[in-house]
Amino acid sequence: MGLLNFFTKDIAIDLGTANTLIIYNNKVVIDQPSIVALSRDSGKLIAVGHEAKSMQGKTHDDIKTIRPLKDGVIADFQASEKMIRKFISMIPGLQGGMFGSLRMVICIPSGITEVEKRAVKDSAAHINAKDIRLIYEPMAAAIGVGIDVSQPQGNMIIDIGGGTTEIAVIALGGIVCDKSVKIAGDVFTNDISYHLRTHHNLYIGERTAERIKIEIGSAMEDLDHPPEDLAVQGRDLITGKPKEIMVNYREVARALDKSISRIEDAVMETLSQTPPELAADIYNTGVYMAGGGALLRGLDQRVSKKTGLPVFLAEDPLRAVVRGTGIALKNIEKFNFLMK
Repeated sequence: MGLLNFFTKDIAIDLGTANTLIIYNNKVVIDQPSIVALSRDSGKLIAVGHEAKSMQGKTHDDIKTIRPLKDGVIADFQASEKMIRKFISMIPGLQGGMFGSLRMVICIPSGITEVEKRAVKDSAAHINAKDIRLIYEPMAAAIGVGIDVSQPQGNMIIDIGGGTTEIAVIALGGIVCDKSVKIAGDVFTNDISYHLRTHHNLYIGERTAERIKIEIGSAMEDLDHPPEDLAVQGRDLITGKPKEIMVNYREVARALDKSISRIEDAVMETLSQTPPELAADIYNTGVYMAGGGALLRGLDQRVSKKTGLPVFLAEDPLRAVVRGTGIALKNIEKFNFLMK
């Protein structure tokens, strides 16, 4: 058994729509965008992660960039397999593929179907994973923010990723009620692009829209520490010439308002389905927020105002899910009942 363990490597994966994070030996060893660049003719892998993202929107006819995951699930099986294989080969200590079998814990959205679960497991099995466990994202996020999920106490977690927002009430090691909505970071990015196109006749790429979201994105029009206005370049839709405009955070907040309102509605719906004893617990413990989307300025205050509850942002929201997945992997016997 000892020899088998020696050849089996344990890795935890947060296979996200926007970013893929991998934990090996209790450390985050991969934190890269979930994107691949492929040759159109041969399908050969040209680049992954940061390198592929730098090519996005700038490729010629021979190269295509693909985001293999959509709404938190695998949309392109072959591209996702190539991406995961490449990321694993980049892990220090596993380079060159000279390792035995892999034991993986992969986190998945709570609203995933059985077919989508099978796609995740098949993708992992193709890269020499012998033992594959799945854990729901809200549960992984709760473990990652430091909640003892096995206690008979209700906790609410909101995980806003790239493709989905997962809202769950957790108690006794299970999800009591949850809601998964396909409104998250990607929709925010599209909202910004659409707003600039319709209000300024400025056509911008996905990378530029994402930069606006990160640098001046806001959920509220009144912030205590507002970011400075940002110069944005794109193509004028009327003249066809390159053009630059100045964008401020209030304008971005207006562009995102409708999508954020839908997330708020989903939170309220989940609260309305919560059993009264757990609702009492949540009143005392508050709401926890994780995921990259939780970094949007003022979002925690806005959710707090809507729910009337205190909202706590995870220490490192981007890594809360993978951290929880890593803890579940490290204590696999303790958390085995949580895994699928």
